[in-house]
Amino acid sequence: MKVSSGFGNIELRDIDEPRLQAGQVKIKVHSAGICGTDLHIYKDEYPSFPPVVLGHEVAGEIIEISEEVDNYQIGDRVTTETYFSTCRVCAYCRDGYTNLCLKRLSIGSGVNGGFTQYLVVPVANIHLLPENVSFEAGALTEPLACVVNGVLEKRPTVTSGDVAVIAGPGAIGLLTLQVLKSSGATVVTLGTDADQQRLELAEKLGSDYTLNVQQQDPLDLVGQITNEGLGADIVYECSGAGPAAMQLIDLVRRQGRYVQIGLFGHAVSWDLDQLCYKELIATGSFASTPESWRKALRLLADGTVQTIPLITDVFGVDDWRKAFDSFEQRSGIKTLLQPVE
Repeated sequence: MKVSSGFGNIELRDIDEPRLQAGQVKIKVHSAGICGTDLHIYKDEYPSFPPVVLGHEVAGEIIEISEEVDNYQIGDRVTTETYFSTCRVCAYCRDGYTNLCLKRLSIGSGVNGGFTQYLVVPVANIHLLPENVSFEAGALTEPLACVVNGVLEKRPTVTSGDVAVIAGPGAIGLLTLQVLKSSGATVVTLGTDADQQRLELAEKLGSDYTLNVQQQDPLDLVGQITNEGLGADIVYECSGAGPAAMQLIDLVRRQGRYVQIGLFGHAVSWDLDQLCYKELIATGSFASTPESWRKALRLLADGTVQTIPLITDVFGVDDWRKAFDSFEQRSGIKTLLQPVE
């Protein structure tokens, strides 16, 4: 739980089991993923409303349903969208962009999230997990929905035959890779010395090329594999690292597309002159929408996207410090927390 504002200020606490209100369900949490946003909240780089339980990547089973709910039943295996509440009447909500609602409250930052045993959410926010998707795999539906929002839902989007470059082979980058491959793109995944195992996994997950930017110049490779050596058609910044963002500007072709999916947590330098010189289309992508969740679950159900290979560490909630340290040190790829009975 983030108990107060400021760097750190997280501790393990016993809290009362949440009570249902009208239109809600209670979920027994089985697995919850640690996200970069959780680390940003820990460092006070992302807004939150303490005291609040962190965690917004959640999968579990329904154990209690309010009287008004008749389309789910006890025992259903589910995952839940990030947003606890939105105004539902603004222009963004009306158009399906609940992620942009100015009055949204999210689990794990605005209201209690999933790093606990029980979670209460509106029934409108939950989705049934496909039968072939485990709780562990299902906990990664949320980051996959974010990727789907950035890759398939935004304009412009990737098209078959595009050469796409991904910076950052972490969980978001590896999910982006799989979605891009399902769209018919040729994919180059970039990493650093610290990403050797991640780059090896990227190859196994279908990346056409992988490259350590500290050992090789990606400009040479991209020049060799693109039409007339003009550069990548589209680039995705998934690492939240300023130098990677600048490097992608060099790699994308004129009139190409730049998509920012990773969050930096702080201001970074970006040469906006290149936006003009190259006539680039730059797109930001924030979180997810209901439609991106539906698409994400279809990708999991048919096996197009695999999330289990990304899970490298599982800790009990009582070992949250070790889990956060592991995540921050990038010793693995995706870290899960599970409740302790």
